[in-house]
Amino acid sequence: MRSFYEFFAGGGMVRAGLGAGWSCLFANDIDPKKGACYSHNWGDSKLRLADVAELTTADLPGAADLAWASFPCQDLSLAGSGAGLRGKRSSTFWPFWRLMEALAEEGRAPTVVALENVCGALTSHGGKDFAALSAAIVGGGYRFGALVIDAVHFVPQSRPRLFIIGVGENQPIPESLVSVEPGETWRTGALTEAYNRLSGWERKNWIWWRLAPPPKRKAVLADLIEDQPKGVIWHTSDETQKLIGMMSTVNLAKVEAAKKMGRPIVGTIYKRTRRNESGTKMQRAEIRFDNIAGCLRTPLGGSSRQTIMIVEGNKVRSRLLSPREAARLMGLPEEYALSENYNEAYHLAGDGVVVPVIRHIAESILEPVLAASKRAERKVAGVYAD
Repeated sequence: MRSFYEFFAGGGMVRAGLGAGWSCLFANDIDPKKGACYSHNWGDSKLRLADVAELTTADLPGAADLAWASFPCQDLSLAGSGAGLRGKRSSTFWPFWRLMEALAEEGRAPTVVALENVCGALTSHGGKDFAALSAAIVGGGYRFGALVIDAVHFVPQSRPRLFIIGVGENQPIPESLVSVEPGETWRTGALTEAYNRLSGWERKNWIWWRLAPPPKRKAVLADLIEDQPKGVIWHTSDETQKLIGMMSTVNLAKVEAAKKMGRPIVGTIYKRTRRNESGTKMQRAEIRFDNIAGCLRTPLGGSSRQTIMIVEGNKVRSRLLSPREAARLMGLPEEYALSENYNEAYHLAGDGVVVPVIRHIAESILEPVLAASKRAERKVAGVYAD
């Protein structure tokens, strides 16, 4: 059984993605509402509610194979404050990393460390924040590489995220997992540029991970939409018309085209502030009908809540995305229990990681690396036994 620590755990979506072949030794989050959901769904006492800066190695039992940290993204997001790793939230990476360094001093360094964040981490402060992360990882005794994975390969949600995976410098890595150059599916220009900005030492310890191709996605957005949603109500006709009235000519044309399709068409809407022809800022409703949801966000304001619109001939209905629909877009199973509070349930989803993405990373990289590590340990043990 492989073991792991889960930091910034939220509702335990990393745990869900790793699956039954993994044992959680310790989990941590600071949010009591997320913590309540975590405990309710996982039914054990592994979760410690606390600021990560308050933790010590005494809180971490055993020696985990993996330490996962989906540290807060707000200060690294392109839509955030721009504070980067010095920001109040995203700076929580540093106390997490100090724990990793302290574990290494005790001879308990995890074989693998994995970080997840928004892609803005690659360009924050002109790439200096990514360079700082990279320097910390290499300085902590790990070789590492990064991947940009868009969840749209796995679920009908456009959600690109950065995944950084580090392996202990003395651990074997199967050749089949390493590529000479980055694969097209899992990299972007920003990732390549971030790599090129690294120092020679960090680039020497860089790995271009060869992640397996994604499986064929099984669902489109329409498959996940509830006929009788719980936690939300349909808009009134006036509310729907007000939403349509916020659309630009381009977006109105999309609605008109959907009316002529001869079947129900599901679209998603985000409200965004745009400038009109005269340069005045105004709120616009922007719709997409590609059977893919926009990236779920945390519900800090009305513009961050995703609205669905169903067009069937001249009949047009709209409402907020329901909590269960949001959970489905994150790949959570139907039996996963959600908060009765809309904002809490939506926040859990918008702040989480997509479950099948984690499973794919585990299956393609984490588990083969750990299997190679265990084989090496047995070989050494056998030599000494002789």
